[in-house]
Amino acid sequence: MPAPPIPQDPFSPLEEATLRAIAESGVVRTFPRNTVLIHEGDSGDALYIVLSGRVKVYASNSQGREFAIAFHGAGEYVGEMMLDGGARSASVVTVEPTVCAVVHREQFREFILKNPDFALHLIEKLILRVRQTTEDVKSLALTDVYGRLVRLLNALATPTEGGRFVVPEKLTQQAIAERVGASRDMIGKLFKDLTAGGYLTIEDRTITIEKKLPTGW
Repeated sequence: MPAPPIPQDPFSPLEEATLRAIAESGVVRTFPRNTVLIHEGDSGDALYIVLSGRVKVYASNSQGREFAIAFHGAGEYVGEMMLDGGARSASVVTVEPTVCAVVHREQFREFILKNPDFALHLIEKLILRVRQTTEDVKSLALTDVYGRLVRLLNALATPTEGGRFVVPEKLTQQAIAERVGASRDMIGKLFKDLTAGGYLTIEDRTITIEKKLPTGW
């Protein structure tokens, strides 16, 4: 049987045929919201392929402060670094009811060997995530909170008619604070100032960028 088609763009979610093929080698499970799938520091040998729903990848310290690393939806996967047998480098939690195919290391290795095109996609995806992590580290080290907020909003926003940009994901101020490594109070103050200045409008947690955000604040 020929290997299922693999999307060439590492930004793209896996195609349905690929999802189905990998899922068949594992177990499909349903998880309620706020279920921790992966604990940072634990050993584990499972890959989670998101079939529906959404998960958050995050790191935390001993005081319970969290930093959101990424969010993944249907067609994406988390836990692929289990291939080296090392400890988990981050935690993963569901942010809404989520269905995953849980595939263990040996099953996943066997699938990769049988589907070299997927192995290439996996390598490209890992490279992409390393690049994103590098940019995040540079941003945290070299940019202030306002600069990190602008970078996040510009990255998430999509254009609409009239020259405006809308963030399709409905984010709370707490979720944004976690993603830019700041306090909720600081994000709230920046949003208040940007809204007063006519740069943003926020309605039902939908953020609209009305005009180009200033480079500094």
